[in-house]
Amino acid sequence: MAKTASIQVLSNELLKEILDQIESDPDISVSIDRRAYLSVESFRPPSPPLPSRAQDIGNFRLVCSRFAELGAPYQWTRVATRLSPSGLRRLDRICSRKHLAKHTRKFSYLVPFFYGEGREHVEDILHAHNGGMQSLDASYFKRKAEDQRIILESGEDVRVLRKAMAAFTSLQHVQILRVQDEADRHLLDFLHEREASGAPVVELQWTPACIHATKTIGEALMQTQSPFSRFSGPMMNTQSVLAIKKSIPQTVSFLASRLTCLELHFDEGLDLNERMGELSDLFRIVFSAARNLQALHIGFPSRMPIKLRLEDIFHNVQWEKLRAFGIQAWRLDSSEIINLARRHSKTLRGLRLRDVHLKEGSMWKDVLAMLRSEMELLDWVSLRRVDYAKHFDELWAGVMEVADDPLAGASDSDNEDDFPTQFSVSDNGIESDEEDSDYHSDADTDHGPEANELELSSDTPVSLPFCTCSRSSYPASADDLGDNGTYVLYHQRKMWEKWVVGRCPEHSSA
Repeated sequence: MAKTASIQVLSNELLKEILDQIESDPDISVSIDRRAYLSVESFRPPSPPLPSRAQDIGNFRLVCSRFAELGAPYQWTRVATRLSPSGLRRLDRICSRKHLAKHTRKFSYLVPFFYGEGREHVEDILHAHNGGMQSLDASYFKRKAEDQRIILESGEDVRVLRKAMAAFTSLQHVQILRVQDEADRHLLDFLHEREASGAPVVELQWTPACIHATKTIGEALMQTQSPFSRFSGPMMNTQSVLAIKKSIPQTVSFLASRLTCLELHFDEGLDLNERMGELSDLFRIVFSAARNLQALHIGFPSRMPIKLRLEDIFHNVQWEKLRAFGIQAWRLDSSEIINLARRHSKTLRGLRLRDVHLKEGSMWKDVLAMLRSEMELLDWVSLRRVDYAKHFDELWAGVMEVADDPLAGASDSDNEDDFPTQFSVSDNGIESDEEDSDYHSDADTDHGPEANELELSSDTPVSLPFCTCSRSSYPASADDLGDNGTYVLYHQRKMWEKWVVGRCPEHSSA
């Protein structure tokens, strides 16, 4: 009888191919100049693998030491940890195993709301009004508030974060996310009702939580000389940025100099223009030091576009390696967009202008004409919900303005001892209708339905310009784009996105 071949005789390369079918190759990620990289969807953490997949990888690693080593990158590339006693213990265990920690490339820090004033009375308040809130366990919240106090007073989070950042020797991407479990969500609803009645409440605050998390992460990255180069903060608070400037100012330039990618979305609503104005000088320091930036996104709540000039934030800095640039929720003159894009016309491959509203006297056709004629490397442009400021104000007149990200934030399971951590993050409350998704948009014509429309004959050198004017179904000039200077319709901007990058290779500079 023929002897059955063992799986162990397979080469490492073939085994990796098999693992790729279970879990994607940890060495492959979305390129920073692809449209999906700075999309709303990109701010969400990657979905945890299905339990069966995680179990398959775990079982594979149990076969032998060789398989354990081959499977480790697939299991430990991404680590997500919640700021809680169990989360910190789990992170401590991970970074104590250096042979596993060395594979971590992305670290997501899941930060809950902090219990503020009145936290010692949470049990009394709930017991006194338990008639309609039987689902809330008063002892659970009391225990959480006490755990939080102990962590902050002992500095346990600071110790573990520094240990982790030192152990993650291959770290590339750091992300701070706001997180909540279902019980906290119910408590917030209960407290809002109490607050409206004037009754005593327990404060659940994001600002001090964001300040503390940003400060401790920043200190850990600096003190451990972390090799990270990407930072994402899709739910940032302006006060957290000011806290770093005041408490550890030397950290700002050091961390900025490491960055190749920076994604910040500020979720505050009130006084955002004034607060961002106070940060203008800090942004000048950051962006002047961040000479290696390749991808940059700065965003604000969709319903409250800020009124600051672009250069109040970007200070005329030119990044020689910038490939993708995005802004969200801004009131601008067309000249501001044109000038910033023109500074990066030799490198920029992607431009996102989400929720940008032009002021009176400006027209989108002027911006589009410049992008089409001068941005020769531009592969994609996103104009999601662009409009004119006057029309935007008329639409929302008398409507209560709310921040993109609901106070309830994200949700998370407290069962953190199971790998990988199960969690989900909200999409900042931003409209995410399927047909308007940037993540899967076909406006990126490298992969959309138009990608294969043009075919070159075998005897035509690809280096020669060729005219496609007659094959285009789009207007020949910006004057024919239908821009009325008053409002922008959905079908218009989708056509504009394709018009900008669908230029004729022979006549685009004409």
